[in-house]
Amino acid sequence: MKTILLNTLAVVLGWLIGSAVNMGLVQVGYRVFPIEGIDVNDLEALSEVLPHLDITFFIFPFLAHALGTFFGALICGLIAKTRTMQLSLSIGALFLIGGIMVNIMIPAPLWFTITDLTLAYIPMAWFGGQLALKRNSKN
Repeated sequence: MKTILLNTLAVVLGWLIGSAVNMGLVQVGYRVFPIEGIDVNDLEALSEVLPHLDITFFIFPFLAHALGTFFGALICGLIAKTRTMQLSLSIGALFLIGGIMVNIMIPAPLWFTITDLTLAYIPMAWFGGQLALKRNSKN
């Protein structure tokens, strides 16, 4: 029972911490590369302007998705009692589902959608899980 509780806690904390990293980087991105004349909280306005933005406006969203997933998977893997890689990859799957939903709600350019969905989620969760495995094997 203790293992199940710790593994559940690992996933929940990984998801929460990864989400905090994600949102923090998105907010930093809006400050570093502000979109002039757009309220970034207005999804309709953001949807209209997003396809016309240059690559610099997509750096922080990609970093937010990739690093949020990575740190979430790492935290999950470090806390998990068993199934470290499977649980870390579950964080990647959760974030991938979120990424797909965001791409449906706020259509981005196709190049960004493909890059984001293929590189930011499952590969980053795998790297986080690998790092947690290495760290856990040293203890």
